[in-house]
Formats: sequence, structure tokens, C-alpha cells
Amino acid sequence: MSNVSIRIERTTTPKQKPDEAKLPFGKYFTDHMFIMDYEEGRGWYDPRIIPYQPIMMDPAAKVFHYGQTVFEGLKAYKGSDGKILLFRPDQNFKRLNRSNERMSIPAIDGEVCLEALKQLIQVDQDWIPSLEGNSLYIRPFIIADQATLGVSPSLNYKFMIIMSPVGAYYAEGIHPVKIYVESDYVRAVKGGTGNAKTAGNYASGLRAQEEATAKGYSQVLWLDGVHKKYIEEVGSMNVFFKINGTVVTPELSGSILDGITRNSMIQLLKHWNVPIEERQISIDEIVEAHKNGTLEEAFGTGTAAVISPVGDLYYNGHQMIINNGQTGELSQKLYDTLTSIQQGKVQDPFGWMLEVKQQALQS
Repeated sequence: MSNVSIRIERTTTPKQKPDEAKLPFGKYFTDHMFIMDYEEGRGWYDPRIIPYQPIMMDPAAKVFHYGQTVFEGLKAYKGSDGKILLFRPDQNFKRLNRSNERMSIPAIDGEVCLEALKQLIQVDQDWIPSLEGNSLYIRPFIIADQATLGVSPSLNYKFMIIMSPVGAYYAEGIHPVKIYVESDYVRAVKGGTGNAKTAGNYASGLRAQEEATAKGYSQVLWLDGVHKKYIEEVGSMNVFFKINGTVVTPELSGSILDGITRNSMIQLLKHWNVPIEERQISIDEIVEAHKNGTLEEAFGTGTAAVISPVGDLYYNGHQMIINNGQTGELSQKLYDTLTSIQQGKVQDPFGWMLEVKQQALQS
């Protein structure tokens, strides 16, 4: 790892921690945050952990006008033995750099950022929830903060990490969701920014999400932007279908996100010798599989929920009830296995989990 010293300024006014039994997603934030600045010709500099606080930004900062920003999402868990565990954090920083490249943002040193994250977690380790299913959500992100209105890559950036204690995504076990297949709006196309984790991808999906919600559906399934027939993603998740015993998921064609949970599920399925295909799959193939009774399960995968089973899929007048609207056996097994690995309950055969050593709490 690069020889970088991280300055730490501890808060003198710790916040009152929220009730662990009533944790929403992303509402409460820990006492500290990490910041590192970038300047053209100087590189990334001044890595520091400081009290959580608002940041001062010039109104002309490029992030406000041209959307030059990327982010990641991962979690820290308190294992059943009290250990603090991170799930594949190196993959998040590798993907952040892939997003950086697409958005013309200078690369970060993944090892330095991982060390910064570990130290931030150590400073705020008493914020990690201990109730079953709860975790500490971690949001690394980069914003362009050069104050000029010229349309060109920024010469200045801020890299930050903030953290939020969150409750279990499913309070009482996983529940199938209702999905609306979007055939009018387009999320991304090959050559665009669909495979980068950047803010604009999410903003462009909000209108379709609103319309789906108004129709009684919780999420949107996106089709490709050229033919509007090939399946891409479900909202902020990758998607899988089990058809006649084989699990199928859209291949990484350049317009969908390379999900870390997606990759982990594929590894688990291969480990269990479950047939798995990464390929182009059309919505017509799914409709036909439902009609002939071979569509056995469907589920989305992502950091927040791990797995969201799909019990109701609606497309162009066709309502497809999958597995009688119940969570499938394979979906449940994948969820139980991955969450048990993440919480340190079972053996981790893949070497996914990274322990963060705890420090003696400051008096």
C-alpha cells in the first residue's frame, strides 16, 4: 500500500445513536466522514477523517451543472462473534475506478481508500448495529468541484466516504416484489454510462419509477434502449430468471452495471453446480416461459436487499405471477447463504470477507 498518513480529527460532540430496532435506510449518519482532495498536477492529497459536517461548495462547481460524479455502496457487518466484517470491499474500489474512467475522473488508489475506510470504521465502530440483519451502509463517492462553467472534465475533485446504520431490508424474511416492465423510457444504451455507477443513471429512472409506483408496482424492469426487447436491469438491481432448471441473467454488454452481488450469486450457483447462463434474454422469451410453465423463479440482486424475489411481472398487458407469488427455493437458499457468509455465521469458501480490527474505544 502507498505510504499515506491519514489525519484524524475526532468530534467533540458525538451524536445520539438511533434506536436499532427502528433503523430506516440512509437517514442517520455516523459521527465522522472521510475526505480527500484532488488538484490537477498535484494528484490526490490531504486524506483526512473529520467530524461529519456539511461541505462548502461554489455554486459553479461542475458537479451541479454537468453531473460529473460517481459513487459506490457497500456494508460493514458485526458478525455473530462480534467481529467487524466487510464484504468484498476491494471490488467496490475497482468498480469505482471503472466508473471514474468512464466519467473522466482521475483514478483513486484502491489500497489507500480501503485503508481509509478501515480507519473510518474503527473511529465509528460503535455505530455498527448489532441486531440481526442490521448493518452499516457505506457510501464512497467522488464529485467534481472546480468552479467554472466550461464543458470539460473538472480539474478539482473531492472523494468522500459517509456511513449510515441501516436496518434489515426485510423485517420479517424476504418478500416477493411486483415489477413493471418499462417499454417507453430508456435507461441506458451500449456506449453510454449504463455500466458506470453515476448519479445520472438513477435520475433518469425516476420518472418511470413514479409511473410504475402509481400502477401498484414497486420497481421497474428496464429493456435495452435500441430494440426495447432485451432485458437489462431491475431498478437498481441486476436480474436473474430460473427457466426449466437453468438460471439465466443478462450478459454484461456495456449498458448494465457489473454488480458485485450479481457476481457473488453467479459464483455461488457455479459452486453448487446449478446451471447458469450469462446471455442476451428477451422479454418475449420470459413471456413464453411463463406461458409454458417453465419460468420457475425470478429475482433481483443488489447490496441493499441482497435478493428481491419477483412474484409479479407485468408487461404489455401480460401479468405473470411467478411461483404463485412466493419466494422460490433457490432464491431463499441464495439469500440465506450469502447473508450468513456476510454475518460470519458460516464458512466463507471464497475469501470474500475482510475483518476490520477493532480499536479500544476512546474515553
